[in-house]
Amino acid sequence: MTDRTRTTRRPRWLAPSFGGYRRTWLTGDLLAGLTVWAVLVPESLAYATIAGVSPVVGLYAAVPSLILYPLLGSSRHLVVATMSGTAALSASVVADVASQGGADFAATTAALAVVMGLLCALAGVVRMGFIASFISEPVLKGFIIGLALTIIIGQVPALLGIDKPPGSFFEKLWGILGELRDIDWLTTAVGMASLVVILVLKRYLPLVPASLVVVLTGIAAVALFGLDEQGLDIVGPIDSGLPSLALPDVGLDHYLALVGPAFGVLLIGFAEGLGAAKTYAAKEGYDVDPNAELLGMGAANVGSGLFGGMVVNGSLSKTAVNGGAGAKSQVSGLTVAALTVITLLFLTGLFEDLPEAVLAAVVIAAVIELVDIASLSRLYRVWTGPLGRIYRHTTRVDFIAALAALLGVLVFDTLPGLFIGIGVSVIVLLYRSSRPHVARLVRRPGPGDWVDQDRAPEVPPTTDVVVLRVESGLFFANADHVRDTVLDAVRGDTVAVVLDAETIPTIDVTGAGMLVALRDRLAERGIQLLVAKSIGQVRDVVATAEPGADVPGRYDSIDAAIKAARGVSARPEQQPPPPATPGQDGT
Repeated sequence: MTDRTRTTRRPRWLAPSFGGYRRTWLTGDLLAGLTVWAVLVPESLAYATIAGVSPVVGLYAAVPSLILYPLLGSSRHLVVATMSGTAALSASVVADVASQGGADFAATTAALAVVMGLLCALAGVVRMGFIASFISEPVLKGFIIGLALTIIIGQVPALLGIDKPPGSFFEKLWGILGELRDIDWLTTAVGMASLVVILVLKRYLPLVPASLVVVLTGIAAVALFGLDEQGLDIVGPIDSGLPSLALPDVGLDHYLALVGPAFGVLLIGFAEGLGAAKTYAAKEGYDVDPNAELLGMGAANVGSGLFGGMVVNGSLSKTAVNGGAGAKSQVSGLTVAALTVITLLFLTGLFEDLPEAVLAAVVIAAVIELVDIASLSRLYRVWTGPLGRIYRHTTRVDFIAALAALLGVLVFDTLPGLFIGIGVSVIVLLYRSSRPHVARLVRRPGPGDWVDQDRAPEVPPTTDVVVLRVESGLFFANADHVRDTVLDAVRGDTVAVVLDAETIPTIDVTGAGMLVALRDRLAERGIQLLVAKSIGQVRDVVATAEPGADVPGRYDSIDAAIKAARGVSARPEQQPPPPATPGQDGT
């Protein structure tokens, strides 16, 4: 194997995102960096406007993010930059601390990035990469759809040349409908044409940087036809040059007020970035470390804030562009950073004539694909007759959580919507956990084929021996429900209840006490309680929580328990079970 193709060992000082670098990757990385730059520049300008700051702030954020993330992050493909979702969250959070359009709004936006970055770094140091699991995929999906709709409705006034109404999504929608008679037709023509061109190019020529094409076309149209003199609003002066390194100049009270909301922004940004990183790591056959991702995102945000930028996170769309263009390592990200520096030094003047309607079209086109109604439909379809009988109105728990997050964002704003979605999903799951399905089992013809009666209604159940299966762990929240369900299943001729414990993975002290009390209560009526197929940890908890009162008759199978209940010879397991021998399962 020649030097040119050999994978070299990564030195200890080299970041994991550059591990195993091959010289043959360089050309692909450089071309991928150029492709991402063509997408990043117009989107960064647009996302900064979502955050309520000057468009150039999006570029300020990009440079340190693209340099610092690769030093600590573990993904070779992830592009960390401004994103529409976290930009909208930033605007919402900062608006509660600083006045919109005020001198301190931009500084507070940068301060939010610093606070979020420090929280990320701290979470990475104490190895809290698992925090992404606190937001379920359905909640995140509903939240993102609500956020996308909020962003779109916020950009419609710039697209139509009308005043931007305040308020929630529905208030803005109502305000826009009331102003339709006052739309500026030149602005509308430019904005709608730009939007159509972007969507068509993305659909039929995906390799063409549609946003950059439309941005350059809009700038050229203003210069050639003097559209700004005819009433078309343009971006206006953009400061050239690189920003200075400094801590955002806001008071300590601002920093403290940002800590709580910054954690919510962190959850969203980290969940989205980790999802993008894992997607491309799986495609390329390497692993990402969630804790390293926290450190990388933390460094990127601190750097962004210190350079006057805004909140950043991993971008799925730009990462897709990066991977699709042939990137193999974070050399592509460093290439994008270098090109962005050149843009700040020499090309900002070019974007001063950019029509605001074109910028609005870029934003809408970027987020419209996030309005994933098909995913909501998929969540709604998770229903069958047996599931409906078991869980009733909580059957579509994932759809309910997604819808709660979606409506929460549209009605109450971004962060409240996120926590509403999380709260509703937790409440519904707790409700379902407190009402587990206790299946009445029947025996289909064939050896050992015991199934839920609801799924085999043609098979009549036995009444002398009632066979039940609790499809959940037994704990304090559901112990009474399980007890009542078992007692309700008993009839006058019942001599025994067999509890199939194979689907009871865990039990707490309350559940153990309930089993012993249930055994005694059934015994008063001349009915045995027998347990089949219990697992080791459940037996251990029952034996230690209720010493001397262990539920008798633990059987290897339901059939063995039924034979014992009917007086047929059947040997239960020894009490207590013998110790496991080497190579034996022990459960």
